[in-house]
Amino acid sequence: MSVRITRLSNGLTIATEEMPSLESAALGIWVKAGARDEAEGEHGIAHLLEHMAFKGTTRRSAQRIAEEIEDVGGELNASTSVETTAYYARVMREDVPLALDILSDIILDSRFEPEELEREQHVILQEIGAAEDTPDDIVFDHFQEQAYRGQILGRPILGTRQTVRSFTSDGLRSYLGGHYTPDRMVVSAAGAVDHDEVVRRVEADFGTLPASSGIPGPEARAPALYTGGEFREERDLADAQLVLGFEGRAYYKRDFYASQVLSIILGGGMSSRLFQEVREKRGLCYAISAFHWSFSDTGIFGIHAATGEEELAELAPVIVDELLRAAEGIGEKEVMRARAQMRSSLLMSQESPASRAGQIARQLLFNGAIIENTELLDRLSAITPERLSGLAGTIFTQGTPTLAAIGPLNRLPSLEELRHRSGAQAGPGARTAAAAVG
Repeated sequence: MSVRITRLSNGLTIATEEMPSLESAALGIWVKAGARDEAEGEHGIAHLLEHMAFKGTTRRSAQRIAEEIEDVGGELNASTSVETTAYYARVMREDVPLALDILSDIILDSRFEPEELEREQHVILQEIGAAEDTPDDIVFDHFQEQAYRGQILGRPILGTRQTVRSFTSDGLRSYLGGHYTPDRMVVSAAGAVDHDEVVRRVEADFGTLPASSGIPGPEARAPALYTGGEFREERDLADAQLVLGFEGRAYYKRDFYASQVLSIILGGGMSSRLFQEVREKRGLCYAISAFHWSFSDTGIFGIHAATGEEELAELAPVIVDELLRAAEGIGEKEVMRARAQMRSSLLMSQESPASRAGQIARQLLFNGAIIENTELLDRLSAITPERLSGLAGTIFTQGTPTLAAIGPLNRLPSLEELRHRSGAQAGPGARTAAAAVG
């Protein structure tokens, strides 16, 4: 299997990977514009636009969009993230032209009728309410808000009730026209696809679009500034949700893959350090995991735990101690296990056309090129225990912590106590001063 790439004269990138043994295909349009690209009064518009794209075009009603794709047994969906928006379909080989036609139609010719807009605004208001009522969901929004205080990157993707209610059809058209431009778009397909046919159809639909809207693109975003901070919300709940984190690494930068490996060692499964020490040996929580989120210019390394009120006083310090132990040393066997998990995850995902189409699109959007499997595996093989323990020391003892917690929190130590225990810096200023001295 190999990826074929064509760039149209207006800058739109088309990438396909034929998987000869398959009879189905996954394809979509990925746009390098997401929640981070909203102006001050547009908070939530990227997500609303994604919803509205399915609510009718000049040629198709919302019902007809759903019927046409489901008449052939296909699936159609979309998602909005911090830095991208994606519209994608899964169909059989012979229905690839239909899927491309529907995708281009909803991007290029959505009507954004006021009646549909009002209904969809109501739906998103319900989403906001549901998120607020789900502590293990909303705690992550508060965590990111504290990690990037006062910045667009720290805002929840859904927006607020006030901003969602304020959007108009003209506002949606303006945002779409300003950000959904060929130079910020990738059409990606994998599975039972013919590259030349995909290019022909995409060029017919998108080839005459102006290369740019004149609105500054993602490269003009203000750089993210990780700040760290603390959020606590006392709620009368049966358990507490806790997220503790530090600044991580950006996409495809040095230590990006090492950070992924470190997150697996610490909390990537039942054999991980945190699961074994915190859950299995001490019984301090019923769920614990580590994660590493990456963006184009920053990242977050975090730990999520869910536990009862009585266990909080011991749980948080034990988590910090485990992070510090990682800085003291990591075993070769642990690294080999984490590498094996990443390798199998990578190779298994490439057997799925949907996963593969998404991987190709994201690599082109953020890296500008396809990273071959051999290169990825070489990067994993180069990650040593010494490098990981050094990375852990940099992240956990020199970084600024972020804490978000919801539930019965009387026994939860303060962020200052946890910071003192880890020896972490007091904030970005302290980190800068330490770098100047050392």
